[in-house]
Amino acid sequence: MKRARRPSPQTLPAPLGRALLNLAALAALGGAALPVAAQAIEYRSVGAAALLRAQPAAEAEALYRLRPGTPVEIVVREDGWLRVRDPEGGLAWVEGSALSARRMVIVTAERALVRRAPAESAAPAFEATHHVVLELLEPASQGWARVRHVEGFEGFVRASEVWGL
Repeated sequence: MKRARRPSPQTLPAPLGRALLNLAALAALGGAALPVAAQAIEYRSVGAAALLRAQPAAEAEALYRLRPGTPVEIVVREDGWLRVRDPEGGLAWVEGSALSARRMVIVTAERALVRRAPAESAAPAFEATHHVVLELLEPASQGWARVRHVEGFEGFVRASEVWGL
């Protein structure tokens, strides 16, 4: 009985052969050549109250204002302006100088129990309700982020209960 030969990339039609070779190369690199989607998301926070606009220009229509400390995700940079996504998912432009490098997160859960250690069994430190802004002290690790309330209380919050990580 004669066995059917499996086609090699060289014997396939050119576009399909190239696609298979590219896929094999990507697999060999362990995905290191993935495009922009694999890059880290960059978050910043509003310094003073910031006016968000429809276009990247001071004379553009003002859409809304974000309060100080509100975290935003940077989507695009253009001539000193940043297109940002706010915690509600809205997209708008803000002057880069209106943002701070200080990292903040905002509570998205109705009530987030902030604990003294990064464990469900740890004692509660304080509770934060929906829309409360907390300073991020340490990046999230194993599902917990270390945060500080404006009144000085510190603890660990579940990463799934905040936005801005």
